Amino acid sequence: MLYKAVKHIALLLMMLLSIPLNASSSGNTLKGMVTDKKGSPLVGVTVAIPDLKSGAITDDNGHYTINQLPSGKYLVQVRYLGFATITRLVDISGTREENFKMQESILEKNEVVVTGSSIATEERRSVMPIQTIRMKEMRENSYSNIIDAISKLPGVNQVSTGPAISKPVIRGLGLNRVITLNDGIRQEGQQWGDEHGIEIDDYEVSHIEILKGPASLAYGSDALAGVVNIVSDEIIPEGRIKGNIVANYQTNNGMSVLHANIAGNQKGFNWRLYGTGKAAHDYKNSYDGVVFNSRFNNVNYGAMIGLDRKWGNSRLSFSTFGQHLGLVEGTRDSATGKFVKEVNNNGNATDEMVTASEAKYYQPQTPSQQITHTKLAWNNSLYLRKGARVGFIVGYQQNVRKEFADILQPTTAGLEFVLQTFTYDLKYYFPAWKGWHMTSGINGMQQQNANKGTEFLIPDYKLFDAGIYTIAKKDWKRLSLSGGLRYNYRTIDVYALQLGAFQQFTGFNHSFSNVVGSAGASYLLSKRMSLKFNVGRGFRAPNAAEQSANGAHEGTIRYEYGNTNLTAESSAQIDLGMNWNSEHIMVQASAFYNAISNYIYLQKLIGTGGSDSIPTQNNTEGFTAFQYSQSNAGLYGGELYVDFHPHPFDWLHLDNTLSYVRGIINNGSDSTRSLPSMPPIRWQIELKAYAKTINKWLKNGYAKVGLNINFVQNKVFSAYSTETVTPAYTVVNAGLGFDWVNKKQKLLCSINLSFNNITDISYQDHLNRLKYADLNNVTGRQGVFNMGRNLSLNVNVPLAIR
Repeated sequence: MLYKAVKHIALLLMMLLSIPLNASSSGNTLKGMVTDKKGSPLVGVTVAIPDLKSGAITDDNGHYTINQLPSGKYLVQVRYLGFATITRLVDISGTREENFKMQESILEKNEVVVTGSSIATEERRSVMPIQTIRMKEMRENSYSNIIDAISKLPGVNQVSTGPAISKPVIRGLGLNRVITLNDGIRQEGQQWGDEHGIEIDDYEVSHIEILKGPASLAYGSDALAGVVNIVSDEIIPEGRIKGNIVANYQTNNGMSVLHANIAGNQKGFNWRLYGTGKAAHDYKNSYDGVVFNSRFNNVNYGAMIGLDRKWGNSRLSFSTFGQHLGLVEGTRDSATGKFVKEVNNNGNATDEMVTASEAKYYQPQTPSQQITHTKLAWNNSLYLRKGARVGFIVGYQQNVRKEFADILQPTTAGLEFVLQTFTYDLKYYFPAWKGWHMTSGINGMQQQNANKGTEFLIPDYKLFDAGIYTIAKKDWKRLSLSGGLRYNYRTIDVYALQLGAFQQFTGFNHSFSNVVGSAGASYLLSKRMSLKFNVGRGFRAPNAAEQSANGAHEGTIRYEYGNTNLTAESSAQIDLGMNWNSEHIMVQASAFYNAISNYIYLQKLIGTGGSDSIPTQNNTEGFTAFQYSQSNAGLYGGELYVDFHPHPFDWLHLDNTLSYVRGIINNGSDSTRSLPSMPPIRWQIELKAYAKTINKWLKNGYAKVGLNINFVQNKVFSAYSTETVTPAYTVVNAGLGFDWVNKKQKLLCSINLSFNNITDISYQDHLNRLKYADLNNVTGRQGVFNMGRNLSLNVNVPLAIR
């Protein structure tokens, strides 16, 4: 696979070298000055051109200079803490001087986004519903992984299996229906598993863009629900060397994190290094006490080198994500209700009650999972004539996932998957024509999965995916239009496996193709109000697990059967949106309807006599059987965000966020009417006070308190006890933070304290998979509950070497 990846990269490079570059028109310069409304220069302001990944930081006199730019019109973003973000379309030709005057503001909205669009676009002018969160905002809340960090955003939830494992859910859809990107490379690490996390370092992040809605136009199959684009390659201005040291400690499970990075840009040569260590023992709550084997540890590191030249830029990056985590089974002693663990008793596996002394152990016990995800990515942008550009990204990933479940052979992997993926994305940015910006491209992946363990859940397979697309966009003074078409093709070869007389997997070859498209508009009714409309089609081919699984899955506590008769899912979604911003209030509202044909879901099987179906072959754990089914379905709902900031009390904000989604199986009966795994109605309230200056040592302070209200979820797929009702609950959270500066007002460190679940209530999130673990016979409670009270301390120390 690696040989093929290198061969593909070489072929792409040969093609690109044959394209006539236009370096002579790429020696343009953008420079100017950034001041406040009084005309005083602002120091340390970031001036960036996202499309070109170029930027600068203002000096002591407020001046900035960005060299080696191509000709053309590009969106420039000016960002500075405590000031309203400025975005401006600038025509660059020769030496262009552009000055910016910034207004003080607590809200730093009007982000520039790139996900799903042909060019960088203001968030408010994007025709698709999209939201951005920056690392500074994430650090204000405690989180244990990258998806946990974004799960409080409107319309975004997580399927979790303990604190180490989370998968994104966008408007009720998750798993293979959401594509996760990391610096332009789609993340591929056994994405079909709801107990498989996202193997991306949660501290090596600049910002995250979440696109809510079908994004198959730009990304192909699996983007039926949306995209989570995790951007880590922060722009480092010319002549700078800087870094960060981040430490985090959380009291509930003793999670300790130390992260460090350093990056520089010297005469157009870019480089970056980072490393992260993380460890946590078992978490606890007031109902379960200590949740045995919820511990985990991570070691992640990576590097990047790159060049910025007149012909364009190139980045080569390497990263590895290593995680060892315990798998919570939730098995209990019937007499006491306490957790039990399996031990090796002179060559025999026996159960033993977990003692209190084990609560602080950091080493995962059997069963456990060990993941190593290695990624190599090459990201390039070449400047051509008349403002045209070519972008191409190629990536190679290897995901090795091992599960250790046999206490008698604790170092022998039962399940072991080795997944190798080569991804490619080649696109051409046409020169602007009468205000139209058009991009055409081809992208996809080649994938190979191999079983190396002693047990088998999914077969060995090969997959090839390719799509060709065109996206066009035009902005007028008030109106923006965007749309495009894509043809996508995917083929999968599954290999048969015979284990003695037992046919584990049947071999087959399936191919899927589809034409998708989208069209939308945004309109600025006034400086305060804008409207959005978008209609789009999505497409998702069934994955290997859905078609061919046959085995006991330790991580999900079930026996899974695939279905070779599954057809591809397709969707048609309509989105409506409204933004309104005044001196005292900001309102963002969105609504959607999504019709999905051939929706795929897991359904519990029933044996003779109406009891659970429990296969006997290769099922020593006695797991209940589930099989993949499909039906036509519809989802509808929306999000509402209201921020009150009454003038002159601009420093005080009362935020309200309401998220709602309802999923229905069209021809279902009462017990099969509701789509499984739909999040409940969620209402989040937060009161936050800001202070730009606390005293001469403390700046940019804040204090906040909030409620996370989750309503009862009784719209469930209750047939055969596949899904159970989840009661309502309210979690109280709080936080505070500030920047510590020296006499010269330079930042020494940023400190954030967050208090989660202050009242220490015991609750189960509806998408917490551990809620289906064993019944506690003593209390009558089913499953394992979420984390209890937790205090998180985060300290960020910036390093300005040059």
